[in-house]
Amino acid sequence: MSIIRGIVGLLVVFIIAWLFSTNKKNINFKNILVMIGVQLVMTFLFLQTTAGITILTKASTFFTWLVDQGIEGAKFVFGGLVIEGGTSVFFLHVLMPLVFISALIGILDYTGILGFVIKWVGRAISKVTGMKELESYMPIATTLLGSPQVFLTIADRIPKLNSQRLFTVCMAVISGAGASMLGSYMSLIEGEYVVIAVFLNFFSGLVIASIMAPTPDENEEVVNEEANNEIQDTEKPPFFSMLGDYITDGFNLAISVAAMVIGFISLISFLNNGLEAIIGISFTEILGYVFAPLAFLIGIPADDIVNIGSIMATKLLTNEFVAMGEIVDLTSVLSAKSVAMISTYVVSFANFGTLGIISGAIKAIDNKKATEVARFSLKLILGGTLAGLLTAAIMGFFF
Repeated sequence: MSIIRGIVGLLVVFIIAWLFSTNKKNINFKNILVMIGVQLVMTFLFLQTTAGITILTKASTFFTWLVDQGIEGAKFVFGGLVIEGGTSVFFLHVLMPLVFISALIGILDYTGILGFVIKWVGRAISKVTGMKELESYMPIATTLLGSPQVFLTIADRIPKLNSQRLFTVCMAVISGAGASMLGSYMSLIEGEYVVIAVFLNFFSGLVIASIMAPTPDENEEVVNEEANNEIQDTEKPPFFSMLGDYITDGFNLAISVAAMVIGFISLISFLNNGLEAIIGISFTEILGYVFAPLAFLIGIPADDIVNIGSIMATKLLTNEFVAMGEIVDLTSVLSAKSVAMISTYVVSFANFGTLGIISGAIKAIDNKKATEVARFSLKLILGGTLAGLLTAAIMGFFF
């Protein structure tokens, strides 16, 4: 039954993407099937084999350990607030480790390790999927560098991209997740699901982009693909200057996320309580019913579709942290399959806030291309949402 529901889920996602395709006759179904096959094999190995489960567990444990190291700095600054037994303070336990992890990413970038990994993993993805190297570079670069930083590494390529390739590049960003966030995600939901989602999202964004905006080879703009895999050469700042910048960026990110979470959760509480007092139903319940049919079609058990639909809507309108908070609150009433599927769904940047970040980053590089992004912005949000649904549907095959 799970397999049948999974196939239905995939078909639903593909049909919606196909309906919004700008170039249906040039869709490369072979590449798409290869990428779906890779996702299914990866998920099977991670969830159904001893070696895969071991790798998944160790990866989750490693990121949890990293978060613990980051909390040490928060303990020094905030003292006993961090070490209350059996309690967790979101800002201190979830967001403050971003400062430490951002510093680590800076060191890896400075030493060239990050660039090496991005280059060769991107090439491996290109060989497996048949996608061009720029498109294959973007998912791994987004994960390791984050947004909007990843756009700076291809700034000289962006003005040369046609609309279809620009859409694919943006899709890789909006459907991905940053490595600096992974430890924080794991503080809220199961680490194993976070790791699986990251790997599945490498391909989900590319699959959806291949359907919604395929690029015909004969009309492709010729660019130096080798250069697309190289982070632009710039004069390196002194090591400790670089480290200070990354630490500051990590802290600013934590403050920014904290502000958004406070604002969004307060706004949702206001809408919930206000609507419940006026019409007897909360805002999140209304959204749950709106998204429930979609949740059912991708394979969510019928008893959970309203709750899962509410989380899906929350993720789209706010951000992944707010959605993960809802998962934490509902874990005890959701089935294991629903928890697994929605946990992988929320691990991405697909929300309206990220759309603003992408638009701003492109505008800083090329104003003309920013206008193109504005034209397909709603389509980009739809594509990012479909990529998350694809990842969740793949996960559902194995529960």
